Amino acid sequence: MARPLETPAGTVTTHGRTYLADARGRALQLHGLNLGKTEAVTEPAVAQLAASGFDLMRLDIQWSRVEPRRGRYDTAYLHYLDNVLSWADRYHLLVLVDWHQDVYGPRFGGDGLPRWATRTDGLPFHHDPGDWFADYFQPAVQAAFRHLYDDPDLRAAQSAGYRTVALALRGHPSLLGYDLFNEPSGPFPGDPTDPRVQIAASAALERGRLAAMYRRAIAAVRAVDQRAWLFVEPTVLVGEGVPTRLPGFTDPRVGPPRLGYAPHYYDTAVESGADWNPGDGFIAAYQEAITRYPAAHRLPVLVGEWGPPSATTPGNARLVTRQVASMRRFATGWTMWYDCRAAGGAGYCGYDADGRPAPGKQPAFWPYATAVSGTPDAESYDPAHHTYRLTATLRRTIGRAETQIILPSTAFPNGVRVSVSMRSGILIDQPTRQRPGVVRVLPVHGRPGERVTVNVSDRTD
Repeated sequence: MARPLETPAGTVTTHGRTYLADARGRALQLHGLNLGKTEAVTEPAVAQLAASGFDLMRLDIQWSRVEPRRGRYDTAYLHYLDNVLSWADRYHLLVLVDWHQDVYGPRFGGDGLPRWATRTDGLPFHHDPGDWFADYFQPAVQAAFRHLYDDPDLRAAQSAGYRTVALALRGHPSLLGYDLFNEPSGPFPGDPTDPRVQIAASAALERGRLAAMYRRAIAAVRAVDQRAWLFVEPTVLVGEGVPTRLPGFTDPRVGPPRLGYAPHYYDTAVESGADWNPGDGFIAAYQEAITRYPAAHRLPVLVGEWGPPSATTPGNARLVTRQVASMRRFATGWTMWYDCRAAGGAGYCGYDADGRPAPGKQPAFWPYATAVSGTPDAESYDPAHHTYRLTATLRRTIGRAETQIILPSTAFPNGVRVSVSMRSGILIDQPTRQRPGVVRVLPVHGRPGERVTVNVSDRTD
């Protein structure tokens, strides 16, 4: 099965939205899951990701494992990361390597930054078992982030770690790039539970210390890798409808910049255990907050994490459907949290205990156009009737730039029937017995700006 395996070569911008694009100029829409935070990634896990119809993996890595002792890099861990990307090469997946942290690092019961890089100034830390996110506001954690951003030796060590990983992984066809820092946090002067304090502190962090960290990280990776895409994250307040205050960034690579934006898409009430309320305005507020920054800087958006902890309740199941539709409006791709199996898909798991899509999370496994020889205008799937439709506007592309649509077997159990039409008439209308996976729609020859419609239905004849 052919897929857009090579590192995206550039971008395509239309109607204020920027897509990653391959060397032939096709707009890419990438879907996947997160792996690697709670367990080692295995080849069977990578194979399952591809078999489920996904083409993207967000691989969570931790500095504490890259460099457990200061100046001593764990060659076994680097070899493991190299193996994971080799498996992704084999199964035709792209990989976004995520420099992950939760509550700074192991010193505070989280993961991410090593103990030797955790400086608390002797301040207290008291874990809140009922609200792990509140641990970010503990004095010791606040001090650790301040030292990370401010201390010259920690800045240099972090940059050296980024260079070490980039040097170990460069050259893999599957390497999309790096998410430079997961869910950044920092000092919160004043009462951290006061929304006004949170907004002011977040803005100051993004404009100052965090922006400086991103500049150092970009320079560190570019010192050894000119191909990888580099994604910056805002603080988590974007999920509450607060637009980022990050500045624009310069890419020192030779040629067009390869920079992107990787926000997360979580509803705070759902994260706290509530069933989603469709009337709470969350989707509209998030879309309004998320689109300004990438539009201003012409950046592709790749949502690094999204999805409720469980989708068995009516509201959360509807939230999954609405988020999938929402991301089509502003993102070039996404990775759902998380690739694991559990009864009922509990604990954020994307699969149930038998490896099927978790209840309520099936929309994440629906068909999608992964590479479009034009601009994707609209896309929909009707699970009740097993029908999929894509409309796209033709653009000039290079060579045989065929549109590729991923059609999981769960969506089309009997095979597929494909038709392609435009104003001049029907171009293709034929059943096929090919195993659902990727339907290759031949290039549609027409004038740029002409609209094409692709319909796929379950083959029952």
